[in-house]
Amino acid sequence: MKKKHLECFLFIICGLLLCGANGMAQENVSGEMYDLAKIKNGVHNRRVSSYDRTGGNADHLSGIKPGETRTIAEISGAGVISHIWITISPEPNQLNRSDVILRMYWDNKSYPSVESPIGPFFGQGWNEQYNYASMPLSAGPGNGTGLSSYFSMPFANGAKIEVENQSDVEINAFYFYVDYQEMKKLPQDMGRFHAWYNHELTQAGPDGETEWGVTGTPKENKDGAKNYVFADIKGKGHFIGINYYVHCPTPMWYGEGDDMWFIDGEKTPSLIGTGTEDFFNTSWCPKEVFLHPYFGYPRVNNDIGWLGRTHLYRFFINDPVFFETSLKVTIEHGHDNNLTLDLGSVAYWYQSEASQLPIAPTKEVRKLKPFIGVREIHQWRDEWRKSKGNNPQLWGNEK
Repeated sequence: MKKKHLECFLFIICGLLLCGANGMAQENVSGEMYDLAKIKNGVHNRRVSSYDRTGGNADHLSGIKPGETRTIAEISGAGVISHIWITISPEPNQLNRSDVILRMYWDNKSYPSVESPIGPFFGQGWNEQYNYASMPLSAGPGNGTGLSSYFSMPFANGAKIEVENQSDVEINAFYFYVDYQEMKKLPQDMGRFHAWYNHELTQAGPDGETEWGVTGTPKENKDGAKNYVFADIKGKGHFIGINYYVHCPTPMWYGEGDDMWFIDGEKTPSLIGTGTEDFFNTSWCPKEVFLHPYFGYPRVNNDIGWLGRTHLYRFFINDPVFFETSLKVTIEHGHDNNLTLDLGSVAYWYQSEASQLPIAPTKEVRKLKPFIGVREIHQWRDEWRKSKGNNPQLWGNEK
């Protein structure tokens, strides 16, 4: 082939490839802002809310007594819940939002696929109030009192949302919106939304809390058998996020623990991280409030060292973790699980069908741990001084 003809041939081939690539790019364009412009057919907006049916201004449910379960939304047919907003009275200093349980049922199942204390679900740990803003969830403004969710929650054959008051105080006002899109038939590829709360007071190892080699030699952890569990899922789906609540009773850094992911029955995790703050997209033991749509620290422990409470979150919006038959998501509590920590978490994921959750932690397990403070640290120092002979000039770092 002559050079001139070859150049012409290559030019045509490149043009065809470029046109094909452009066509593919146009076909594959997606994303929220792109999808927002699409005109939909056969979709009708619907809402269940606590508005006053008399036309007055008492727009809330009232008198939810201790031990009572109240259904706030019961929807028939097919659709997708796209927005939930809730606010409650009395406020957390009287009503423990970790003892108000939120449950959601899909497709007329007898078991919930969402079960979590209402505070931790929306990003409020330990019955505290603070503003929190992520892409799918928020709390505030109003110092964390307005609770919102923008997770898509599809259902093909009915949905039910209920709350149970496990506290010792009556809920005198429960305001809510549940907005959804009603449709004749749900597309087949729509998963079912799941969320599960776990809570554990972890145990230090037999050699004590050996973090950073301060009190002993740290050991190795290769199998993750004693890790804290975010989720233990059976079925097919993809994992999309975590709210993680850490109450640390020591000034030592709590975050040397690595995340470990066991996908489809793996004995050895195929995804292993390098530290808690690394997994949550931060670095170097942070102690500052930081809010990103996908990750952040909305509450940090500004006590002594890392003593106190921290809330971390990460949502896998662009990088969900996929599984075909099962997924177990875990994290160490300190390197090689050598720290005693009070841990709580809410994990969020989608499955191909509405599935049953692991057993929920009881009210006793969820019970708030008291703060460790200056008095306790001074008492520790007193015991240390006595163990060193009670010399009145002991400074505190003597061997």
